[in-house]
Amino acid sequence: MAWWFGIKLWKRVFLGLVLGVIFGLAVSQAMEAAAAEALLAKVRVIGDVFIRLIRMIVVPLVFFTLVAGIYAMGDPKKLGTIGIKAFLLYILTTFFANLIGLGMGLLFQPGKGVELGGAEPRQMGEAQPIGERLMGIIPENPFAALVEGDMLAIIFFALLLGVGLLMAREAGQAAGRFFEAGAEGILKMTHIIMELAPFGVFGLIAYVAGTQGIATFTAILSLTLAVYLGCALHMLLVYGGLVRVILQLPFVDYFRGILDPMMVAYSTSSSSATLPVTIRAATENLGIKKSVAGSVLPLGATINMDGTSLYLGIVALFTAQAFGYNLEPQHYFLIALTAALVSIGTAGVPSASLFLLSIVLDVFEVTPEHTALVIGFIFPFDRLLDMMRTVTNVTGDTAVATAVAKWEGELDEDVFRQKPLS
Repeated sequence: MAWWFGIKLWKRVFLGLVLGVIFGLAVSQAMEAAAAEALLAKVRVIGDVFIRLIRMIVVPLVFFTLVAGIYAMGDPKKLGTIGIKAFLLYILTTFFANLIGLGMGLLFQPGKGVELGGAEPRQMGEAQPIGERLMGIIPENPFAALVEGDMLAIIFFALLLGVGLLMAREAGQAAGRFFEAGAEGILKMTHIIMELAPFGVFGLIAYVAGTQGIATFTAILSLTLAVYLGCALHMLLVYGGLVRVILQLPFVDYFRGILDPMMVAYSTSSSSATLPVTIRAATENLGIKKSVAGSVLPLGATINMDGTSLYLGIVALFTAQAFGYNLEPQHYFLIALTAALVSIGTAGVPSASLFLLSIVLDVFEVTPEHTALVIGFIFPFDRLLDMMRTVTNVTGDTAVATAVAKWEGELDEDVFRQKPLS
């Protein structure tokens, strides 16, 4: 199998994605609907196993790498500069995502002429108020947060623990080495699990293609184009511009270095599930030192949701256009502001942003009935849109981590500029 492992991972993942689409469509055409779905459900088990393996290591990966990354800084003051720079960059890129999302909504007019009367209303439940979400960052029981996978709480506790180990100096060295060794071991586990990615992607995509089909895209062509083109522009102009213009680093080398996490993000639709391979690509392909990668990337996987913010803006305009709501200039500002705020800390799992849609639509007083109809209309094919949103989020994480590493002198530019072997 040396020839198989000699192929770069992103190429194998892409092959699995293409074959999955072909297989799923072929099965749906060759068999009756019930039989096809039953067969595809069995194939999807491969993808489900892959996702469970990744989720198995996400919590320990975030916890260990974040503590180890902070400890590796050697100075608590350095944490402040890195954290502030990362947070401000995440907020700035979200601002541009809002502008692009609203621009795509106005350009494509995705809701114009759409008939939602046949959509089945779907209530997604009330989103947690922003105040409660902010308070929830501080865990009452850090062990419960670890068990429940509460990422914001885990990050908060890991940050404090890492700072505590730094302040303990010699007394904290043994524990610091423990977390560094644990982080290294979990990253090696990640390498093993990611070898299953091509097969997992095949199973996941085969099920989506076979059960939803190409007709899903044609039914929502304008909305799909608006989201995909908006995300592509954001990645190329904002993230690419940050890397090329501000950081003076090779544009092509950057995107080539993150192909693995981009492919995994597209297939899994989960920023959290992609985090292990994102950290691996950042350290091995982009030359970002572990002290930055281990602190900035887990933070980004939790609070950097540019794709979600962009998407919420487009869907808000889609709703206004479909039901004939008249938007004033202040509404566009409020939509952008609300989308940015509610996207922070969105769960890094598929379709999580739909839970937040009602908050954004409240800006121009959309009725609960109309909100339910929009969610019911989008929900069946939201996975296809979510795949592109997740790619955008993950790309933003690596762009910000690259910028912070460059400014902090924690970027190995020789590694960044190296040419791939295959």
